[in-house]
Amino acid sequence: MQRVKLIDVARAAGVHPGTASRALNAGTGGRVSAETTRRVVQAAKKLGYVPNNFARGLRTARSFVIGMIVPDVTNSLFPPMVRGAEQVLSQVGYTLVVTDTDNDAATERSQIERLLARGTDGFLIATARWDDPLVESLADSEVPAVLVNRNTGTHRLPYVGCDERTGISMAVDHLVALGHRRIVHLAGPQDTSTGRERASAFRHALRTHGLPIGPDQVRVCVSYSEQAGGEETTRLLASGQDFTAIVAGNDLIALGALAVLAAVGLRCPGQVSVVGFNDLPLVDKLTPALTTVSLPLREMGALAARMLLSQIEDSGREGPVAQSLLGVELAVRGSTGPVPAR
Repeated sequence: MQRVKLIDVARAAGVHPGTASRALNAGTGGRVSAETTRRVVQAAKKLGYVPNNFARGLRTARSFVIGMIVPDVTNSLFPPMVRGAEQVLSQVGYTLVVTDTDNDAATERSQIERLLARGTDGFLIATARWDDPLVESLADSEVPAVLVNRNTGTHRLPYVGCDERTGISMAVDHLVALGHRRIVHLAGPQDTSTGRERASAFRHALRTHGLPIGPDQVRVCVSYSEQAGGEETTRLLASGQDFTAIVAGNDLIALGALAVLAAVGLRCPGQVSVVGFNDLPLVDKLTPALTTVSLPLREMGALAARMLLSQIEDSGREGPVAQSLLGVELAVRGSTGPVPAR
């Protein structure tokens, strides 16, 4: 089958090939009238036109490849972000390559270096740590990059995340309304912005409600995993600390906590209420269904991709570094209930 060319689309739409090219390019579409763009897009769809990104790359010195770096591809937090980013990028002729670092900084560096060597145009990075030399080096080299879900302490790169503080505040407000006063936070790793922000927000929420904040109210888990959540819950129970509710740093930590509570015969929510964070797929199917903070994961990926495209198109433009927080919601389910009677 002969490949449909841009000139064929232009002829079918009754426009010059240059006009057709501008109409089909998200970066230049604004220079073409809406009616002309409609005709060109319609002709392209009818003819089955597929942009020749190799030739396009030669003209623009771009590869039209974007790398997305995630810490754990098996964590269901990330596929919706990938889907959102891919949908935005594919519409303008980019290919998204996803690579998994397995939470290893050396692997992350080698993967980014390999992608750069192959001419990758930019990066969506979901692996950032609070102090992150690799992110700093990317900022120094002015490689187009946007951080997703996790930020750094220097805020040098554009960032898209969720409103961590509001999410934790909603969780604590909900538990306090149910009568809970002895609440513990199983925090995520403190070398991540998510772990730090959620722990800080938890302390602030307790102060807002006039609740005591002891040294063990925030217990840091070594990772965002079921195993780490279970281990910290085991230590919490062994300590003899009095508590009636847990706010977990994420849903995986919450799952670990629920497993340990069940293993020792503590009923949820009859004796201990548990709140997660992220609203991962299937947590609403648990018994009890998990109360959790719901994040707009697909929207986070899509917005990050749009910000990266803008950065690539306007590479010489100076201005403030965008820091975007998307809204969250509390999904109230069966894992939270009134404080047990004493």
